[in-house]
Amino acid sequence: MRASTARLTNSPVRLADLQFPQVNRLIHRTRLAFIHLENLLAYAKRDRDGRIDGYLAAHLPDECVLLFFRKGEAVNAATLHTAGRRVITITEALKRMRTEVERGDLTYCAAPMEQLAWMYASCGGTYQPRGIDVNQPEKFFPTLQHEKVTGVLELIANGRVSYLKFDQGKYLSGHFCDKPDNTPPARYLESLFDPGPDGSAPAMSAGTFPGADDLPAQAATALVNTYRELYWRIVDAVEREFPGEAKRRAQKVTAAIVETHQVLALLSVPRGTDTPDAVVRPEELAGALTDWALQLLEGAEVMMPGTATKVLKDATREHRYVLQAAGFYGKLPWRVTW
Repeated sequence: MRASTARLTNSPVRLADLQFPQVNRLIHRTRLAFIHLENLLAYAKRDRDGRIDGYLAAHLPDECVLLFFRKGEAVNAATLHTAGRRVITITEALKRMRTEVERGDLTYCAAPMEQLAWMYASCGGTYQPRGIDVNQPEKFFPTLQHEKVTGVLELIANGRVSYLKFDQGKYLSGHFCDKPDNTPPARYLESLFDPGPDGSAPAMSAGTFPGADDLPAQAATALVNTYRELYWRIVDAVEREFPGEAKRRAQKVTAAIVETHQVLALLSVPRGTDTPDAVVRPEELAGALTDWALQLLEGAEVMMPGTATKVLKDATREHRYVLQAAGFYGKLPWRVTW
């Protein structure tokens, strides 16, 4: 298969050359056509050996899609492409892989959680490119010290990606791609600037971003749909108590707090339409629905005491265990008993 010539944004680095640090390659780079994605995703459910922290890197014609795993469960996804880098939904990541199954390839690796958090953070919107002169490597790191850089430096050389953490310009720790165990970090970093066998300079790219402590989990599409259904069930229950008023009241409350809880724009999409593709966290869903329900039902309670408890009981009965796990009922002033 002919490798894509697409390059990372504002960089000489080819997307097809990207390799990330790892502690164990579970699947070496293999054609996507030979990989059963569903079996790979279910591996942790069938085998204890599959419950690893790691990532799946899929090289597609115009992008590199990353799928992050915590204890074998896919928890988030991102993409590096010709126009930038960003976080995407797991559903969208898998869709892109399946679309390019004949032209893409994949590698599956174990990696420490700190590294996964940094890989994710580099795609989270705060990445700042840095200039790098491959002919003057001796000036690069002193500049970081002089500027007292704090955060994580992503350094790519001929596709090999390394991550270095700095505090006020002082190097603290790092994760390096294919660094021999007996090679000190300083010597390894020097080697990245070495010219190739033909004397050509390495294709290099660098950028910094704030270091993250943990890899966040995004809400599964099924969970988003559950909260969207709960939103409309609460509207329906209020409508039964105040005919002709519920939808208007719900929209008014949504408009008032949507800047604080942007996920409400997702939950309030009219029924009968597809759920928009958006990356949200489970706690964002729970927080948004809680605040929205509180404000909506406070108004109903003033007009007809006892309405809030009845609405909550009728509207959320089927999904009460999901809401209980999220602490939904405990944050409301009305006690709901089952």
